[in-house]
Amino acid sequence: MSNSKTETAVGGAVLVTAIVFLAFILNTSGGSGGSTGLNLKASFRSADGITTGTDVRMAGVKIGSVTALRLDPESFRAELTLALRDDLKIPDDSGVAVSQEGLLGGSFVEVIPGGSDFAMKNGSEFLDTQGSVSLVSLLLKFVSGTN
Repeated sequence: MSNSKTETAVGGAVLVTAIVFLAFILNTSGGSGGSTGLNLKASFRSADGITTGTDVRMAGVKIGSVTALRLDPESFRAELTLALRDDLKIPDDSGVAVSQEGLLGGSFVEVIPGGSDFAMKNGSEFLDTQGSVSLVSLLLKFVSGTN
């Protein structure tokens, strides 16, 4: 009989630990599975290195992530959907760029704030975008001496 009580207590402790761990993961990942926050769009000529889940940063601080990435079949541009923190008031003349963490680092999307008094609304699109720069093409231009 005491063996049964011990097993029940251990099972309960494991269950409580699992629930606490799950709550921690959901809290630190920024959501409960739904897309909350400010959803904005951006279109790039080249989005090399960007995938779903890539960080969106402003001034080096993570403010969101890429939630969708698709190719527009008409313009052949990469269209990104960005989920940003809804407590930020992003000026509507802000821009976005695909940036690199370093020479060999990963890519991220950088929001470059503008100076407008009006904030972007949910579903708005960034008009000023700068795609990723290919390091290989830059090196080839340097070596060949062409512009």
